Amino acid sequence: MTNTFQPLVFSGVQPTGNLHLGNYLGAIRKFVALQENNDCIYCVVDLHAITAQLVHDDLRGQIRSIAAAFIASGIDPKKHIVFNQSAVPQHAELAWIFNCVARIGWMNRMTQFKDKAGKDRENASLGLLAYPSLMAADILVYRATHVPVGDDQKQHLELARDIAQKFNIDFQEKIRATGKGVDMVVGEEPIHGYFPLVEPLIDGPAPRVMSLRDGTKKMSKSDPSDLSRINLMDDADEIARKIRKAKTDPEGLPSEAEGLKGRPEADNLVGIYAALADRSKADVLAEFGGQQFSVFKPALADLAVNVLSPISAEMRRLLGDTSHIDAILRDGGERARARAEKVMGDVFDIVGFLR
Repeated sequence: MTNTFQPLVFSGVQPTGNLHLGNYLGAIRKFVALQENNDCIYCVVDLHAITAQLVHDDLRGQIRSIAAAFIASGIDPKKHIVFNQSAVPQHAELAWIFNCVARIGWMNRMTQFKDKAGKDRENASLGLLAYPSLMAADILVYRATHVPVGDDQKQHLELARDIAQKFNIDFQEKIRATGKGVDMVVGEEPIHGYFPLVEPLIDGPAPRVMSLRDGTKKMSKSDPSDLSRINLMDDADEIARKIRKAKTDPEGLPSEAEGLKGRPEADNLVGIYAALADRSKADVLAEFGGQQFSVFKPALADLAVNVLSPISAEMRRLLGDTSHIDAILRDGGERARARAEKVMGDVFDIVGFLR
């Protein structure tokens, strides 16, 4: 019997479409920083990829592309674990148990389901509705304690906490009897639980990267215009061209951040520069305030090329010989499976299944 949960960071990226600058700044760069002081598991969540779109032209290629982006950005697959979700069947196994723990009302409240299902909710897949239950299983099959999240996943993380809490309360006597739990407090009630109540990792304000063609919309893989985003696989010329063509307004850059209000395109480009340079917007405007975009855009293009070109070059190298990526994913899958099998063995004992 242990007294605390071992700290562990888990996160995953869906293999759908090209990864872009927003994915890098909002997620992958954080993954790289977190591995310095944490035990980390990073997953390509390919089971999630079929919830909204069942048939993909090249799902294997997309899985490899995400793994290549992880490695090219600096994630160390030897010290930590990098794998694809479908290689560890315990994710789906625990998701079924969590489907029985979660309540339909909880799922119906998920705003992302409402957004993705649209008006024709009756025609949405059951997988799309149950997506957050699988996400909870992804995290808790390793008893992960922390997850880096963006705004769009906070509600799902809260649901993972609700599922863990209900499981712990419903099974607390069985958890105690098996000797596999941890003393914890839920609200003001001390219980003996098996799953941690996972905490979000929010490291300062996440850079919100918007479309280069419309500063009011998030940069997206699904935008029909390739000029709306900088893809991680874009070469230097492509990056510079897209920044040169990025939408702006006729005014020059203000000297203070307050002056960006009501100017979404200017705010976006200054925000991208600040995020790439690890500086504040105020700091960037102190340097470029009063300048025209004809001066600022080339500086932004140089910075973006400087940061992203080594990543895109390494991604291309890795994807040129997929045997290396496949070996990393296979090794990561075996190491992840060993951890997940232990947890599922405990869960079988707690629930009462024969094994």
